[in-house]
Amino acid sequence: MNSEDPCSHFDSNVRAEALRKEAAESDFPPPTSWVNAHAHTFYSFNYKGYSPSRFALEAKRAGLEMGGIVDFDVLDGLEEFWQASRLLDLKACVGIESRVFVPEFSDRVINSPGEPGVSYHMGTGFTTTGISTEAQTFLDGMRQTSEQRNRAMVERVNAFLSPLELNYEQDVMPLVPKGNATERHLCLAYARKASSQYPEESDLRNFWSEKLGVAAEDLKDVPDGRGVTDLIRAKTMKQGGAGYVQPGSGSFPKMAKMNEFVLQCGALPTMTWLDGCSAGEEAIEELLEVARSTGVVVFNIIPDRNYTPGTKDQKLTNLQKVVEICKDLNMPLLGGTEMNSPGQKFVDDFDSDELKPMHPYFLEGSRILHAHSTLQRLAGMGYLSPWSDDQFASVAAKNEFYARFGEIFSPRGDEALQNDLSDSLGSREVISLAERVMSA
Repeated sequence: MNSEDPCSHFDSNVRAEALRKEAAESDFPPPTSWVNAHAHTFYSFNYKGYSPSRFALEAKRAGLEMGGIVDFDVLDGLEEFWQASRLLDLKACVGIESRVFVPEFSDRVINSPGEPGVSYHMGTGFTTTGISTEAQTFLDGMRQTSEQRNRAMVERVNAFLSPLELNYEQDVMPLVPKGNATERHLCLAYARKASSQYPEESDLRNFWSEKLGVAAEDLKDVPDGRGVTDLIRAKTMKQGGAGYVQPGSGSFPKMAKMNEFVLQCGALPTMTWLDGCSAGEEAIEELLEVARSTGVVVFNIIPDRNYTPGTKDQKLTNLQKVVEICKDLNMPLLGGTEMNSPGQKFVDDFDSDELKPMHPYFLEGSRILHAHSTLQRLAGMGYLSPWSDDQFASVAAKNEFYARFGEIFSPRGDEALQNDLSDSLGSREVISLAERVMSA
């Protein structure tokens, strides 16, 4: 718990009151065209401990046009982020991330290192937690599978690190507001438990040196900073570590099954991309064909890890290539910084030579997602709705509409828009209505 920040307190009432107070007392800058549509919150892991409310507030203070949260295996932050974005007049979207199995790529690594056929995967543009029983069962299963995997991993790592052992209820659960711990929480818990068990730094360094096979003097960020927690994760929880179990075809749901869940929720199946260097991502056109055949319509990129400022290398070439492919396919582009590892930026440097040419496309994608989220929540008129299917003869025309709506409309107009919004309206009438509402 980030007890020093009322806006990230684990008590939702404390957070809500703190947000109202800070919003009332803040003088926000005018919005820029910069966006971060992929940031994790403390409902999975945010390295600054940000709640959905805190992220929304900081996005508004930074002058972002749009902010989006994405958490692993849960939608716990959805309603809070929706309400916070309305209070702050911040364009917004909500997503979920997990791991899936892609049978067609069972012999190729995709974007989960060392794990053939396994892919990090997303749904974007969720607008309600009031979902069908079938969808809720799938969602509950995601959370349960994650917890079971964590508990089994702790048992194995405990045996390896003994006499250092975690009690899952006492050492891990207090780190998260609703029990959805991740590997990063486990690493932090091990680091903090070791620090309490070995209060002398020399003893602590000697313990980690013996267990992790690294010279004591080479350990970084002791007792619980990024250097040591990343090392714990690499040495105990990743491939080759004592707590690691190689996943099989039944370890995760198939991509098609997760896409089915996302669609049932009125959200948009979203493909994630690492860096284009794996065997699976080298066959990106084939991978995209498989993904799109099961419902994928949005593409996610974390730009900052895909280039080195001032360096024209293979990473940048791969990034440029995949953005061009998405443009050609008319796939909206989702981008952000994740904020689930210490040192990651709050927002990408869209003024950099590398990202500046791509910025308009990331901005367009964010506007499409904000528009989808608004229209889906208020009237069931989202990007994949029957209304949308009736209105647009091509994906390009659809993208043009949602991008335009997302450009001109912001949350302060929700109530007025909803009063006159109806799926009997045509797309031009919706744009005219949005313009009228925002000019009032």
